[in-house]
Amino acid sequence: MRKSKPKKRIILPDPKFKDTLVTKFVNNLMLSGKKQTSYEIFYESIEIISKRMADEPSPLDVWKKALENVTPAVEVRSRRVGGATFQIPQEIRPSRRLSLGMKWMILAARKRNDKSMAQKLANEVMAAFNNEGGAYKKKEDTHRMAEANKAFSHFRF
Repeated sequence: MRKSKPKKRIILPDPKFKDTLVTKFVNNLMLSGKKQTSYEIFYESIEIISKRMADEPSPLDVWKKALENVTPAVEVRSRRVGGATFQIPQEIRPSRRLSLGMKWMILAARKRNDKSMAQKLANEVMAAFNNEGGAYKKKEDTHRMAEANKAFSHFRF
């Protein structure tokens, strides 16, 4: 490769929980550069989670467990071999794994039918915590697709 790899950007921790994972999630949640709005949405959804799931230790732990439940381990990639296109299962590197999980959770939350985005996000997080919901279904579909195409794993590139 002619060019050097781009430097990893330093992500500052969020103001309330002092966690960089929260900042990454908020950055994915953000639309049109409205970071403060996305922080407000995230914190409000955490409040909703803490009210609804009072028996759980911490709402942030509930969110982290939900995120862990929707992060995929394998995905399928298309590879052309001799005129035919095969779906080849591959493991995902950790940074991509995390970003896919976040994006799937946010997309599933946006598709929900609730009043506010904070309400949608809180419901999606609680569903993912209980191994259900749109983001969890997407992860299961991805894993099922990889399992179905396991026979083509020798074409790995």
